[in-house]
Amino acid sequence: MYITAILKVGNCQKTIWRDFVQADVALINPGASKTIYQGLSDELTAIEPPIWIRIIAGWLRDHGFKVSIIDQEAERLSPIQVSDRVKQSKARLAAIVAAGHQPSASTQQMTGVRILAQALLDVKTIIIGHHASALPEDTLIEEQVDYVCNGEGPLTISGLINNDPLHLIPGLIYGLRGEKNIIISNKPAPLIPIDELHGNVWDLLPMDRYRAHTWQCLDGSQRQPYASIYTTLGCPFKCSFCMINVFQHSNTYRQRTPELVVEQIARLYHDYGVKTFKIADEMFVLNPLHYLRICEKLAELPFASELNIWAYARIDTVKPSTLNLLRRAGIRWLALGIESGSSYVRDGALKHLKDEDIKEVVLAIQDAGINVIGNYIFGLPDDTYESMQQTLNLAKLLNCEFANFYVCQAYPGSKLFKHVQSEDLPNSWEGFSQHSYETKPLPTKTLSSRDVLEFRDQAFIKFYTDPDYLKRIAKKFGNQAVKEINKMTNIKLSRKLLSTV
Repeated sequence: MYITAILKVGNCQKTIWRDFVQADVALINPGASKTIYQGLSDELTAIEPPIWIRIIAGWLRDHGFKVSIIDQEAERLSPIQVSDRVKQSKARLAAIVAAGHQPSASTQQMTGVRILAQALLDVKTIIIGHHASALPEDTLIEEQVDYVCNGEGPLTISGLINNDPLHLIPGLIYGLRGEKNIIISNKPAPLIPIDELHGNVWDLLPMDRYRAHTWQCLDGSQRQPYASIYTTLGCPFKCSFCMINVFQHSNTYRQRTPELVVEQIARLYHDYGVKTFKIADEMFVLNPLHYLRICEKLAELPFASELNIWAYARIDTVKPSTLNLLRRAGIRWLALGIESGSSYVRDGALKHLKDEDIKEVVLAIQDAGINVIGNYIFGLPDDTYESMQQTLNLAKLLNCEFANFYVCQAYPGSKLFKHVQSEDLPNSWEGFSQHSYETKPLPTKTLSSRDVLEFRDQAFIKFYTDPDYLKRIAKKFGNQAVKEINKMTNIKLSRKLLSTV
């Protein structure tokens, strides 16, 4: 764990120094942002307080364990520097938590995990994360670690720290060495009541290192200080490309007590000066009894007008009558999974939406003063050149304030992953990143992986250099916002698939 000295200036706090004292476990957020995001990582991408590390650390500390957090990504530490910090903490266990900014980013984090594990050979090490839970036995075989966790982590780690018999530790994957190497897979740990997974361990984190995405602050808001929180875990939907529920092994949807969520936001505002937030729930706008209660309480805060919050929603969960409340609660951005401009392709991905509903909901959100991020996927199983062009046309028609263009990939733990051929998957974990040199989409019935990636990269440039889009951004946010967009499009991503014919 850390002893931290903090200087408070006005409504902000800045870390002056952080020193280690002895810990039972060192929780490590791996960092390989340069490989995963290429040049985007220098200034444009967000650096988020690692949610799953916070969740695990908070539960462990509440139960009397001493915890250290090492955020390799935020502090840009080398593997050797991480190893040195683990030694300083005298931790008996190093837990590498590969969770990413969202569940689908866990696999790409394995790029840094492998290098990090090799630097920690002199300490007992366990890997935790969505990827590890999706492929627990494979992860134990492939990585140089002692254990793998299948599940959320707190109960598994506590069992190891307490030196419980290995076969009794829930969620633990381990090997028996001998003439034959045998892998033992214990049953997953039971789910912990969600309010016990609060993650209030901000004092263990380098809070001055975190920053929001550039797009969230196109209106001139400050990117720092910044925090990501969650209000729910899991998702009740079953989209074929998603693997969010791999920790829970079901479509369970757990909700935190709304008052505790608001209390956490208020604490971050008062103690660290945070006004810019991400609600990391896979689906925040879902259960009105939950999210409206949170928004009602947020809207009552005296500083609600200062908040800049973004969250995820679905076209079929947004209710126009609630949008004014969301805006008063400080929600300035909603991210919508539109996915495709073809209803046939959407249906094939188990995303049943009507074109007219998409347009109406986007306009209703914008009319309430909330910006929209449209999320689109190229290369879904039924995609053709024509349907991908439909998706780009829809993106231009909706002309959202921001758009994310993804390629379809079969993430470990998703339904797609179970049915694809191995030769269609990336050759490395970094290939599961949307922005890496190694990025490899799934092919479709009529399109190669190269076709899909080339279309995606061209669509990105076409959208963000479109004069109508840039005029809209200038009118709404000002010329500085246009400069930020131009800065983004000037960073060219190198692609292995596109460098050869």
